[in-house]
Amino acid sequence: MNIPNLLTLLRILLVPVVVWAISQGQMALALAAFVIAGITDAVDGYIAKHFDQQTELGAYLDPLADKTLIVSIYVSLAIFGFIPPWVAILVVSRDIMIVGAVVLSTLIERPLTIQPLMVSKANTVAQIVFAALVLAAKGLKIDLDWAIFLCMWAVAALTLASAGAYLVSWTRHMAN
Repeated sequence: MNIPNLLTLLRILLVPVVVWAISQGQMALALAAFVIAGITDAVDGYIAKHFDQQTELGAYLDPLADKTLIVSIYVSLAIFGFIPPWVAILVVSRDIMIVGAVVLSTLIERPLTIQPLMVSKANTVAQIVFAALVLAAKGLKIDLDWAIFLCMWAVAALTLASAGAYLVSWTRHMAN
């Protein structure tokens, strides 16, 4: 257990805080916890890479922490009426599709290593920005409706494009 892995565990522990804050309408607290989670993500990555502290545990924990945070925020924001449910369904469905493809490939002894695609990285950035905009608008009581609207559609388009790209990659892998 090293500092990057401890920071990743902190990020995982912040998930219930964010969900609770959203459920209670405490959007400023949710935003603060989300920002802290983002900072820990950047710091743990920096320390791991620049101080040669990358571990196998970290390779599993980091994406788990990221997905847990994003999925939890999107589901919570949808349940409590802060975003349209279809956005959360789209985001969660893509992640389930990817995990399902990896599990299925492993079960039939055709293991698949997922390499992040450029569209997937853009999708992640859009998802984070969208969640941050919604939390900031509600928590800081500022009008960001136009930015939220544009970002929501960017998330939708990039999520669909990313899901499609991974599906193509997976079907090619399975065909070989």
